[in-house]
Amino acid sequence: MKKILVEGMNCNHCVNHVTEALLEIEGVKSAKVDLDSKTALIEGDPSEEQIKLAIEEVGYKVMSVETV
Repeated sequence: MKKILVEGMNCNHCVNHVTEALLEIEGVKSAKVDLDSKTALIEGDPSEEQIKLAIEEVGYKVMSVETV
């Protein structure tokens, strides 16, 4: 599982955009995005580069990615 800190999310529409972007990454089985903590938890093993690219393509910034 990976925990991603995402900058730029302000509403539930943002949460939906990030969730959809993460679920489109090959190998991601599930994604749970939390607006209050500005984090996403994903199950699967995509590379950090894949995660950053997917989130940045929908207009948000990845501040960190850690394996938990």
